[in-house]
Amino acid sequence: MKMDSLVIITGLSGSGKSLAGNCLEDLGFFCVDNLPISLIRPFCDMARRSTDPPRRSALVVDIREGAAIRKLPDTLQALRGMDIPLQVLFFECSDEVLKRRFSETRRPHPMAGHTATLEDAIVLERMEMAAIRDFADRIIDTDRFNAHQLKAYLSNAFGGAADSRSLNINVLSFGFKYGIPAEADLVLDVRFISNPYFVEGLRNMTGQDGPVQEFLLQQPETEAFASRLKDFLGFLVPLYTKEGKTYLTVAIGCTGGKHRSVYLAGELGRHLEGEGLAATINHRDLGRE
Repeated sequence: MKMDSLVIITGLSGSGKSLAGNCLEDLGFFCVDNLPISLIRPFCDMARRSTDPPRRSALVVDIREGAAIRKLPDTLQALRGMDIPLQVLFFECSDEVLKRRFSETRRPHPMAGHTATLEDAIVLERMEMAAIRDFADRIIDTDRFNAHQLKAYLSNAFGGAADSRSLNINVLSFGFKYGIPAEADLVLDVRFISNPYFVEGLRNMTGQDGPVQEFLLQQPETEAFASRLKDFLGFLVPLYTKEGKTYLTVAIGCTGGKHRSVYLAGELGRHLEGEGLAATINHRDLGRE
């Protein structure tokens, strides 16, 4: 019997992979943590031969495999040729966040035996995992996620019963001053729209508040841009779907990720949902100031 979905959870130590596995298990996935790479293909073969296989499975695979992790790209390439609806999630975050998390948990880094310092272990792991990162369908930067937010993010992405082969669109607002999201497929700069931050009474509001939205809609370019963006996605989505793409992250950025990008991300996400597409809306930097 055919599997409906196979999710490979991989990435950097301390970036939230185990939490992600637990979350998917809560969503009904059959999850295996630290499955040896040599057993991934036998696992898939067994599931396909079974009369009652786990319909949705998630496997956590990472640097704990040691040198064998270098075989993962070849394994992923083989899985893509087996008619298995595969999704590869790569979790990462900044060095500063990783160092803080390891300091808080007091757990040794898996590469600690190969380096003199935690900083060196993190650098070494990034080098070892670089080739795997290139295979990812979605790169998830957990710098701005706490445990609750990460669970909510994954629940939005995997909680539904949508066909895993359909295109899942993540509309993401962000602030350029905090960096461009690593997972972005399309990056749109809306800083050409006048900034509500400099309008008295609007600075402490967000793009989700009515007065800010009214201010933005008073500018003709706001609605003109939104209309063209909707048409642009209407053109792209069928083409991406035809090519088998399963994830599309549309990142809309303004200066601080608080006003303009928040409004337009919400507007685009609601439009896509109204078109019957699997769309989620996330505001990466809202509340950061």
